[in-house]
Amino acid sequence: MRLFRLIIFSCYYLLLTGHFAYAESENTVRVGDIITIILPGEESLNTTFQVDKQGQVTLPEIGPLTVAGKTEQQMVTIITMSLKTVMQDLNHLRVFISKRQLIINIQGYVNQPGEYIIADTDSVQLALYAAGGLRPGAQLNRLQLRRGDTITTFNYKSFLDSGDLSKLPTLQSLDTLFIPASAMIGNIEQEFDTAKLAQAGDAADDKNAVKVFGEVHDPGTFSYKEDATIVHVLMRAGGVTRYATVEQIRVISNNEPRTFNLKKYLDSGDETLLPKLYPGSTIFIPKQQEEIKFGANIVYVMGEVASPGAYEGKKGATFMGILANAGGPTRFAESRQIRIIKSHGEVINFDLSGYTEGTNYQAPPLIESGDAIFVPEKTDMNEKSWLKIAPHRAVRVFGEVEDPGRIEWSDEMSFLDLLAHVGGPTVRADTANIEVVTPDANGKNLVYTFNLDTFMLEGRPESSLPIIRAGATIRIRDLPLDPTDNKSQWVRQTSDSSIYIFGQVNSGGRYRFTNNLHFLDILAAADGPTIDADLHNIRVTHRNQKYSKVSKLDLALYFETGDESLLPIVKTGDSIYIPEKKRIWIDETNETTIRMLGAVHKPGRYRFHDSMTILDILAKAGGTTDNAYPEKISVINNSRHQGQARTFDLIKFSRTGDYKMLPVLRAGDTVYVPTKDESILANVRLGIQDIFQVLATLALIGSL
Repeated sequence: MRLFRLIIFSCYYLLLTGHFAYAESENTVRVGDIITIILPGEESLNTTFQVDKQGQVTLPEIGPLTVAGKTEQQMVTIITMSLKTVMQDLNHLRVFISKRQLIINIQGYVNQPGEYIIADTDSVQLALYAAGGLRPGAQLNRLQLRRGDTITTFNYKSFLDSGDLSKLPTLQSLDTLFIPASAMIGNIEQEFDTAKLAQAGDAADDKNAVKVFGEVHDPGTFSYKEDATIVHVLMRAGGVTRYATVEQIRVISNNEPRTFNLKKYLDSGDETLLPKLYPGSTIFIPKQQEEIKFGANIVYVMGEVASPGAYEGKKGATFMGILANAGGPTRFAESRQIRIIKSHGEVINFDLSGYTEGTNYQAPPLIESGDAIFVPEKTDMNEKSWLKIAPHRAVRVFGEVEDPGRIEWSDEMSFLDLLAHVGGPTVRADTANIEVVTPDANGKNLVYTFNLDTFMLEGRPESSLPIIRAGATIRIRDLPLDPTDNKSQWVRQTSDSSIYIFGQVNSGGRYRFTNNLHFLDILAAADGPTIDADLHNIRVTHRNQKYSKVSKLDLALYFETGDESLLPIVKTGDSIYIPEKKRIWIDETNETTIRMLGAVHKPGRYRFHDSMTILDILAKAGGTTDNAYPEKISVINNSRHQGQARTFDLIKFSRTGDYKMLPVLRAGDTVYVPTKDESILANVRLGIQDIFQVLATLALIGSL
């Protein structure tokens, strides 16, 4: 019984592992086949699995199972037994081969070599189609099929010629197709052009081939044919070109050089003129260089055209026709400055752009044999050169513009076009004083200044723009960077475009100024007045008048009232002076000041105007000292006829606040504040002190 069970188990094992001998049939599982498993409720298994190159399928939770070479029933048994180890209910399990496929490796001269999966019924032709087809240059009669260690060579071209599928081998999975390259393409990888290969000749044996080169359309090596003449060989080479010297064809045949006149043969038909050809002969057709350079009907087109060169011009050929024959101007061409060099030396300029736009009414020049058409290159395509623009056609722009330099001028342009061409003014440009030097119709230079700011702000017409001609020069000056840069600008600015500011300012000097700026603008540019500045007595000298004029400004009053009418109108060339507070002894006359004397902290001379009172003067002088006698302040009026004096009691005023008690002050008056020693009470005390001293002296004498 135990032996029987052992036999049964062994048979079952052999059945599972496929060690029973069997003949491979259509239901045998092969590499590349698609296996479908259907098991309701199991999403991971309800799909397809491909048999890989190792002959295995990989199942979830099971791993790889070898199924290649098994029958379909054996494959079902193997998968079922494996699934029973992890699942219980397999009553509805279905396993079958759903698609037959082959895994083929394609190498060699195909467009996309690699590994491909094709149907098991596909032929070699469909396999090559899957790889993108054969590359030009593949050797069709030496294709190889590699199966394991066996290599089979077959003639694919024979199949293409006959369509007989029996000439192609049957494919199996893991087969390798190798497509070799033709020996005609050589040892260097290159683009294979069958048309060019045919044009290069049809000879396989260079030693016996007839070589044809020179002015023929398709030079190359051609197989020798015994009855072929030189005319036949030239025809196989595509015939001679239009530039061939047919009267001077060189032929080396049987190691003997000879000259052949093809034109003479064609004119006479004498076959005795034909040289005898032998294997290895050489034929050279020279070029008609002399006719190209000095032909009777040649017109030369040079420069920035699509196809420059020498062109035959028939009688009546026009300028536009010849230029079009040369492909027309390129995008780098300066079509406004085309030059026609006549055969006798005359040079004619022609504006093609203006002609096509309708702004140039000059007709295209007449072209004759021997003329040359030159289309120059645009000057801004490469590095700018003085040689590319003649001085009589250029305008010079320098100074504060983005791209200064020499610009080619056209009369269609305006001053604004020129300014835009150089990138426009920079942020530092003084656009109110653009200097222009331009020649007039007689060649004499005109010099003037143009205010671009006024032109833009007022919207003036273009007729007010400066007239620019070729040969003009334009300079745009710069404004100072900041007040600290003021002194460095003196050389670069003229006095009639400057304003001067001196005295008690933080950055005095000479500044660029325009008439559109304000008094406060120049004061701010000088960093404002210092702490010692006398804002009540600012002087402005107006130099642009025909007569002398000086304005006086009380800037402090302006800041108190905001009255704009107090500010003077300053223009270029004017001078502004801000004096110092402490220099009134030198700067002011006696008739414009008040003298403060006596017991004050800062006695001296002080500027005075009619809106001030004695309280203002006392405050300017720092107030009275501790030793002052404010009840008897003396005010001496400076009258034209005689001096007048009156006293002022500051203590009584401070108690009552009656402004009627304030004395009237005028410029030139003197204010004196006495000390306490000068008061009546002080004199009485001094007298009593003297009496006591006398009595004490007498008493001392009496006792003695």
